[in-house]
Amino acid sequence: MATIFEQIQEMGIKQTVITKLDETVERLTVGMNINDIRSALRGDEPRRPNPRLRPHADSFWFHIRPSFYHTEVTHIYPTFRLGWLSTFMFVWETITGIILMVFYTPSPLVAYSNMWNILGNVPLGQLMRNMHRLGAEVMVLVVALHMLRTYITGSYKKPRQFTWATGVILLLFTALLSFSGYLLPWDQLSYWALTVFLSGAEAAPTPPGIDPDVFNGNVLLIAQGGPALGAGGLLRWYLLHVLLLPLLTGIFFFVHYYKVVLYGISLPPGREEIGEDTAKRVPRNERTYFTPDIATNELMWSALTTLFLVAGSLWLWDAPLETHADPVVTPLHVVAPWYLSWSQGWLKLADKTLVIGFIPLLLVAFIVMPYFEVGKSRRYADRRIALTVAALFFTFMLVSNWMGSPEFRVNSSPDREVSIELLPEEGTSAMLGVPYDLMPEGTYLPGQPISGNPHLTYALEEFQAAMYRHSCTLTGNSTWYECVFDESTPIETRKYSNHFSDDVMPDPTAQLVVEEIQPGLKKLTLKYKAVSPANPEEFLIDAEWVKYRHADSNYETECRFANKSC
Repeated sequence: MATIFEQIQEMGIKQTVITKLDETVERLTVGMNINDIRSALRGDEPRRPNPRLRPHADSFWFHIRPSFYHTEVTHIYPTFRLGWLSTFMFVWETITGIILMVFYTPSPLVAYSNMWNILGNVPLGQLMRNMHRLGAEVMVLVVALHMLRTYITGSYKKPRQFTWATGVILLLFTALLSFSGYLLPWDQLSYWALTVFLSGAEAAPTPPGIDPDVFNGNVLLIAQGGPALGAGGLLRWYLLHVLLLPLLTGIFFFVHYYKVVLYGISLPPGREEIGEDTAKRVPRNERTYFTPDIATNELMWSALTTLFLVAGSLWLWDAPLETHADPVVTPLHVVAPWYLSWSQGWLKLADKTLVIGFIPLLLVAFIVMPYFEVGKSRRYADRRIALTVAALFFTFMLVSNWMGSPEFRVNSSPDREVSIELLPEEGTSAMLGVPYDLMPEGTYLPGQPISGNPHLTYALEEFQAAMYRHSCTLTGNSTWYECVFDESTPIETRKYSNHFSDDVMPDPTAQLVVEEIQPGLKKLTLKYKAVSPANPEEFLIDAEWVKYRHADSNYETECRFANKSC
């Protein structure tokens, strides 16, 4: 204290505050005072010895970043900024996740209501959840593209084999981080997606000499926290999502960056002689220093990425939230997240045990690949086989993802598809959103206009659109029931089919029957009929779907008409 008073007496309060602030900044930046920072931002030459290099040797954060880069790798090509963007998304997810943790309790009793509280009561809660969920999707995509770029440019070759291995592990952790957060809302989508995922544990290959039922049963018990997915499972996956996986990701993140600093960022394939690696031998006239050029560049890209994530979360994308998780009611189409739908596609065509056993082998093959692929050249012309393999694998994954969609071998009968759209087992819809008093008793046809009742009119329009999507018109007397569409069928709802199959109804008739079976309770029945053209007395479709609607049911109205919502 005496020293401060002496400085105040000698220099005055203003100059003393400036001096102390300058010393504080120099300690925080490990070598750079306020004038050094201002000089760097102006683009001035640094003083000697260069204080901008000290943080990379002494700072906790900057020591994992090179003090300078080869100018060739500071352009968009060859890195496309994907490595930096992966880091940014990890930080983004950590910040938004911590904010959401404040308002969330990992218990099946309150988790779902917590989600609605975040969406409805917490200031900017919906925006924060959208940004966290969108960020998770973007992070998986960016890390995958970063690995693809590394492979395409041959940057996994010696001496960067271990750097590639840590990158593969980080890609695995990224996918697990995103998927482990999938369960936390405790809605139907998350509950059944994880249930399908955990069912793979029952079919996992077991070590020799161990009873598969005992081994897989214990693995499943640990993963779901009990005989069935419940409170124990939700808590375990929550801790996995917010504690274990971020910790492991952070460890491998620092190891990965350390290796990047150790060996440097590989130059474009055509920049070096075959078999040479000159990334660490950067001539002075080809150096671009981290401070200020790279630092300010990354700040700019951080601002642009933040703008994209915020704007996308505000206007372009909403994180889905379905009805409360129900172990008794299985949704019609249970799909995995897009980055795991390839595995769901494989399960449709192959034995579950074979698929579950193949995935770890694929991961190991990725890790050890650089140690066996020992070609010295990184030039594209010399790596035709490697690039062909990459193209074939990428195509195979795209096809596998498509096979994991509901459109591939999982469609139910067309009448059930229409019924689930209009009268779902859980949740709301355009038809259930019609106010109780505005759905009088009677029989209604798809697309029928109801005078003075825009709510019911809109619901019947949706009925007609759903029928279009799952119907066709028969021509001729062929027993193959060739289906065509008339000119009135909207192009966007046409479903082309060579013959009558399980996903279309030929020339169907349909109707909605509303009956009041007791005061305050109505029975809604969807009826479908389709006859065979070869035998008019034979019904190809003769089905109905029943849903009960109570006067006190609090379904959200979804009809939209005349640019209004109701």
